[in-house]
Amino acid sequence: AQHATRATGPRRTPANGVAGWGEPTFADVLLERLPPKCCLQPLLPCTVTCVNMPNDSAIPQESEIDIAEAAEALAETRQRLGEVPAEVVVVNHVMGLYELAAIHLSAQPPRLFEAALAIDSVACLVEGLEGRLGDEEATLKLALDNIRIAFVQIKDAILKDEEDMA
Repeated sequence: AQHATRATGPRRTPANGVAGWGEPTFADVLLERLPPKCCLQPLLPCTVTCVNMPNDSAIPQESEIDIAEAAEALAETRQRLGEVPAEVVVVNHVMGLYELAAIHLSAQPPRLFEAALAIDSVACLVEGLEGRLGDEEATLKLALDNIRIAFVQIKDAILKDEEDMA
């Protein structure tokens, strides 16, 4: 069995005394939501001590992540992302959601609930941001129509198979 404890680096204090300003950091929130195996995937700025690890494990008993190095990498990523037009980032996320829907629809058996959530998310963005998605908007609308059609066809096929078995 394994058990990990985490201690994040020093938290930043509010810059102007306003509650919530600068608190908590993104990494702090993410660390709180991760399962206790951060030491197995040291990707975040944190200090991790693993205890009760099996002796034959190749995982070190203690692992510290260089907070300064991780913070620098995060700052670089944020800067690069800030240089990209928001519509490009949003379009990229929409296409990711489209792919997620396709993955759930092509699963055996298809996971219709998960696919529907991803499709509805695509629809919220494409229809809700109509006129603001740049040159790719027509492509996104076509993709949404196609994934909706695929969903209906797969759902109908499942229902027909269930009726045939009954």
